[in-house]
Amino acid sequence: MKVVKLQPKDHLKPKGLVGISDEQIEVHFEAHYKGYVAKYNEIQEKLASDFADRSKANQNYSEYRALKVEESFNYMGVVLHELYFENLVGGGKGSPSTELKKAIEEHFGSVDNCLNEIKATGIACRGWATLSYDMYNKMLFVNGFDAHNQYGFVYSVPLIVLDVYEHAYYVDQKNKRPPYIDAFFKNLNWDVINERFNRAVKA
Repeated sequence: MKVVKLQPKDHLKPKGLVGISDEQIEVHFEAHYKGYVAKYNEIQEKLASDFADRSKANQNYSEYRALKVEESFNYMGVVLHELYFENLVGGGKGSPSTELKKAIEEHFGSVDNCLNEIKATGIACRGWATLSYDMYNKMLFVNGFDAHNQYGFVYSVPLIVLDVYEHAYYVDQKNKRPPYIDAFFKNLNWDVINERFNRAVKA
């Protein structure tokens, strides 16, 4: 089996955010995000070797099962973090496009209602909250994750990605999540979010 490794996307590291310090971003990006990249690559090496005997695979416990479970956790950790960092820019940028604003209003009543739904989900869940586009039923919804690979809806495209693990805000806010989420909204890059929506509806 060919080993395909990921490379960290250093250009995605944001700086100068409002209410989220560069120190907070530094540890988040360098330790946590890059840690998922490294572990995913390590798992790929083991899957390509004879580390795990596939003939002994089973759902109760096996080395192969452990690798597949942690492969999904680390890979989705990479993807979600890259989407998170990409949708942030200092002080925010742009606004919802006409098309996205219309879709948000159809599903949530207003952009503010949508952001409030994301915030409530981010407080209620342990890992992530996303505004996503369901490509199956052609609708928007807010999705909450307790972990990178738990409760994500299949066949959907994340538009706004909010990390609510404590490592995303503990340097700045200690254990206070709501003010971190408020700061997150002040730094949304709507140009990126609009482009994600455009690609999703055209797919």
